[in-house]
Amino acid sequence: MSQFSDSWAALRAAVAELRPEDFEQPSGCAGWLVRDLLCHLIIDAQDVLITLATPADTQATRDALTYWEVSDTPPTGEDPLDALTVRLAAAYEDPDLLTFHLDDVGSAAGRAADLADPGLRVGTKQQVLTVGDYLDAYVLEWTLHHLDLVAHLPAVAGPPAAGLARSRVMLCDIAGVHFPAGFSDSDVLLVGTGRRAPSDSEKTGLGETAARLPLVLG
Repeated sequence: MSQFSDSWAALRAAVAELRPEDFEQPSGCAGWLVRDLLCHLIIDAQDVLITLATPADTQATRDALTYWEVSDTPPTGEDPLDALTVRLAAAYEDPDLLTFHLDDVGSAAGRAADLADPGLRVGTKQQVLTVGDYLDAYVLEWTLHHLDLVAHLPAVAGPPAAGLARSRVMLCDIAGVHFPAGFSDSDVLLVGTGRRAPSDSEKTGLGETAARLPLVLG
C-alpha cells in the first residue's frame, strides 16, 4: 500500500510542476494532450474513492495481477468515455481549475487509501479484490500515466524508481512475458505497452516476445 501512496504522491507532485503551456503538449497516451490525461486522472481518483467505499461480502475473484485484462488492440479514441474525457478536459479552460480539481479529489483518494484496511474486500468492475490487491494494481496505473505525463516534458520529474520496478514485474507477470535485463524499467513499460516502438536492436533482444507486443492493458 505504501507503493500506491508513493506513486500517487509523486504523480501529483509532477502535475504541480506543470507550466500553463504544458497542458497543451501531447501526452504519452495516443491522441491525448496533457490536459486530457489530467482529466483522466481525476476520473481514476474518483474510481479509487468509489471502490474503497464499496465493500464486498463475497470471496475475492481477482488479485493485483488478474485485475488487468490484456488485449492486442490499442484504443482508437472512439470509446465513449475516452471521448467524454477530452470534452471534459477542454471545458475546464483554465489549467488552474483542472489542477485544483485533481489535487482536491486526488488528495482525498490518497487519504482514503492510507486509512483503508488492506484485508477488506471491495467491488469494482464486477470484480472483488482485497483493498491491498486493488491498490497494488493501481501502482501500475499511476506509473504508466506518470510516464505519459512526462513523455514530452523532460523537465518534469518522472515516476519513482520503486514504482517503476514494481510495475515492470507486474507487467511481465500479467502477460507472462520476459524482457532482457538490459532493458530499463521505463523501457520495459514503454515498449511493452506500445507507448514506444522498439529499436531494431531491441527487437532482436526481445526475440519471440516482440511478436506479442504491444500489451494493451484494460
